[in-house]
Amino acid sequence: MNILSQNTAFGGMQGVFSHASEATGTEMTFAVFVPPQATTEKRPVLWYLSGLTCSHANVMEKGEYRRMAAELGLIVVCPDTSPRGNDVADELTNWKMGKGAGMYLNATETPWAEHYKMYSYITEELPSLIAEQFRADMDRQGIFGHSMGGHGAMTIALKNPERFKSCSAFAPIVNPLTADWTQDAFEKYLGADRAKWREYDACALVEDGARFPEFLVDQGKADSFLETGLAPWKFEKAVKGTDIGLTLRMHERYDHSYYFISTFMEDHLKWHAQRLG
Repeated sequence: MNILSQNTAFGGMQGVFSHASEATGTEMTFAVFVPPQATTEKRPVLWYLSGLTCSHANVMEKGEYRRMAAELGLIVVCPDTSPRGNDVADELTNWKMGKGAGMYLNATETPWAEHYKMYSYITEELPSLIAEQFRADMDRQGIFGHSMGGHGAMTIALKNPERFKSCSAFAPIVNPLTADWTQDAFEKYLGADRAKWREYDACALVEDGARFPEFLVDQGKADSFLETGLAPWKFEKAVKGTDIGLTLRMHERYDHSYYFISTFMEDHLKWHAQRLG
């Protein structure tokens, strides 16, 4: 693991690191905030997955999580959203596909399958590195994210309920099978057989029997992607009649930006901390 930067903040440490990933076959960059409590004891781990066009840096620079994470004693891990590098497949004119748009899945189609293994990277490889390098309590893990990252957080939690104790999302893509900005990417990553897409769709996973105790979802009503890309009411419909708890909060005037995310970031951190202990 290479240290790219380390800065003191609220008594803790905000670091940016890189390492050679076996899952993606590339050098991967990620950020970790370590609270001051972690100097003497293992602390819970909260994963934040970012959205389309983002990297580890967006939430690190604009998410405003460090003060509350330090107070609550949460380690916050912010991975990149895709593999990077000159030999990594990409579509330069399509922001919904390729670099910055890994969709938190394992691609199966050429040329994407060679490097786009973000599901394995997030659920297997990076957690092993975090456990090895930081004073992290891996028995207390939560996960949240924004937009594409909200999709990633919810699907990963639903597929790994034994690992994660909490999950929340800001403006998540809850139903990629029908969302206008994911269908093209899913077909290129996973092929034309939509049955294979269901493994990475929160609504479909619930319909197919996946379960997680509860979710917190915040959504801005002024979000330009609300109707055709996000549609949180579809997840509300999917969990109806199940034992899955859902707190869906719809906010007047808020859009899809980090102004929205940073406004409710502390709510999410406190929500996770209550469930992580």
